[in-house]
Amino acid sequence: MTITEPKPLPTSTSTSIDTPSHAPSRWGPKLWAVLFVAGLAMFLDALDVSMVGVALPSIGAELGLETASLQWIVNGYILGYGGLLLLGGRMADLLGRRQVFLTALVVFGAASLIGGLVEHEGLLIASRIVKGVAAAFTAPAALSIITTTFKEGHDRNKALSIFTVFGATGYASGLIASGLLTSVDWRLTFFAPVIVVVGVLIAAFVVVPKNNEREKGHIDFLGSATLTGGMLAAVYTIVTVPETGFTPLVTATTAAAVLLLGAFFVIENKVAHPLVRLSIFKVKSIVRANLAALAIFGSYISFQTIVSLYLQNTLQWEPIQMALALAPAGIIVAILSPLAGKFIDRYGTKSMIIASMAAFVLGYLWFILRGGSAQPNYLTDYLPAFLLLGLGFAIGFSSVMVQATEGISDDEQGLASGLVQTSGQIGGAVVLAIVTGLIAGGAATSIAQYRPGLYLVTAVAAVGLLASATALMGRRTAEVVEAA
Repeated sequence: MTITEPKPLPTSTSTSIDTPSHAPSRWGPKLWAVLFVAGLAMFLDALDVSMVGVALPSIGAELGLETASLQWIVNGYILGYGGLLLLGGRMADLLGRRQVFLTALVVFGAASLIGGLVEHEGLLIASRIVKGVAAAFTAPAALSIITTTFKEGHDRNKALSIFTVFGATGYASGLIASGLLTSVDWRLTFFAPVIVVVGVLIAAFVVVPKNNEREKGHIDFLGSATLTGGMLAAVYTIVTVPETGFTPLVTATTAAAVLLLGAFFVIENKVAHPLVRLSIFKVKSIVRANLAALAIFGSYISFQTIVSLYLQNTLQWEPIQMALALAPAGIIVAILSPLAGKFIDRYGTKSMIIASMAAFVLGYLWFILRGGSAQPNYLTDYLPAFLLLGLGFAIGFSSVMVQATEGISDDEQGLASGLVQTSGQIGGAVVLAIVTGLIAGGAATSIAQYRPGLYLVTAVAAVGLLASATALMGRRTAEVVEAA
């Protein structure tokens, strides 16, 4: 099966992501089918993240885990995901997107099944790491399938907007499903994605076209190993220091993090085919997109963890109550995401990302100011915050993805898509690790214990807003100078 309409651009020399390019094309059934299957992978990832987030208090109660241990159930996935996304994107470019996509789906399903069966904390975290590794291959493969199938400009913007809808639907579905399933047994939240994996595998095998062409190059396993090892050591240090101080083990992991991450940058400058072509960071729009991804995911993943623990452990909400409380955010994303492509065409990605980051900052501030009541009013204290966060994600995710992949040749689409997703996941891992250290320390009886974490979450989003706004002001200043 081959796709001929519209043809992907073999290369792109455009560096502007704010000017619409290419007239819209009519999509045939094959194009819609490919987009649907790629979107299902996004649905699966979002489903898993939201389901586990709701189930955390129940997992902790059954297995006797403290907050510091619970965060590894989230961060194990994030680190496996973020640490290997670049390798996953590169392997998709070199080995074939279809082959990488199908293989990784099988591993994802197997790890999810095992995670629901184990009884030991270490084995559960290990299964989450493996699951994250698998997602590190499915996600960039799916995204690069889209960016190489749909031509740059209106078609790709529209495709990425629809791609975001799948993520929002998965997130909202995961919240509700997890609330229901966790009420019975939290292990069901690990078994449910297996069913989705089987469906995606069948659809992908039939729909995703075979392509015998391979990009030229080699796989930088050494670069991938140093990056992943360095991130694991860094996050372990951040999580452990608040509890133990700099013990010999923590001192060793700190040194390992510095050495491994330093080695990563040295390796990338030396090898002929680096995991990350560092010169890609000379493109300012790509740097801004990655910073925005870091701020969005870094703040929101930590916020969801805080809210899940606060509502269920402190306010004693049932899992289904908590799930339904957060669901409007996912619904807003599902409603608005299809329109994001049109907004990007009209206003440009810079303005859209600024609006997104502003919505996140306002949402976090609202929760800080109104969400600490012992008997909160959901409609006035929580719902406005969750709607603002949904708005931020709806207009921000697609804009970041477009900005991160625009102007990149097809042979590096896997790299570009993997890079921006890596930034998001690393941001999530590091910020969550710091937040865990700030909020850990016994049973929380009020919002006060969570406030330091909420302040940090808000600060991360505010830095993202400042970076985006500075970029827009710089562009307008340049336009004024040129006009003069």
